[in-house]
Amino acid sequence: MRPIDLAREHGLSAQAIRNYEDAGVFPPTERSETGYRRYTALHAQALRAFLALRAGHGHQQAVEIMRATNRGDTESAYRLIDSAHVALLTERDTRAEVATALDVLSTTTPTPLTGQPLTVGELARRLDLHPATLRTWETGGILRPERNPATGYREYGPDCVRDAEIARQLRRGGYLLHQIAQFIDSLREAGGTEALSTFLDSWQDRLTTRSRNLLAGAAQLDAYLTALDRKQSR
Repeated sequence: MRPIDLAREHGLSAQAIRNYEDAGVFPPTERSETGYRRYTALHAQALRAFLALRAGHGHQQAVEIMRATNRGDTESAYRLIDSAHVALLTERDTRAEVATALDVLSTTTPTPLTGQPLTVGELARRLDLHPATLRTWETGGILRPERNPATGYREYGPDCVRDAEIARQLRRGGYLLHQIAQFIDSLREAGGTEALSTFLDSWQDRLTTRSRNLLAGAAQLDAYLTALDRKQSR
């Protein structure tokens, strides 16, 4: 099988096939008497495995998995695959925490801020907290107050007050600071609680897609490992 034939099967260029070979995606390739590469069904399956793995793991990790597999180091390949599943599970847990926190917020309505930004003392009194608590939240990335250019003092505008009120509610609900920081980051990225609902749905879709991609990659890699075992047993 020529590089162009292998490439056409997957809508790739012949140069891409050569690049993948140089990167270690393929098993050793024999050469014809004239020096041309000879690809077999084994190489075709290696390419299918790599492309499927790339969809779930990303390009570089897919390359590393194939390299480890081709040098017979399946332990390293399995570790890379396992690490991707652990990371995905962690992200699923984070999304679930954010979704639960959103449910908590839907039952409360923070009092809107009017007038000038609040000082740290004013915000602390508003929330019935110690000013040191607000500074701790700032260190943890939960709050991002502005600084008055003349005095250097912290100033808490409407968005910052909203984040502080959310943090207070979540702390009362038993959430840890790093969990609250993750939620606030998601809220900022989404642009508000209503937008966050859409964001959470999209996040779930991305997680589902990646899970399917990881499964598809594992299936193609398993087929490749089976083909390697058959070749070695001959």
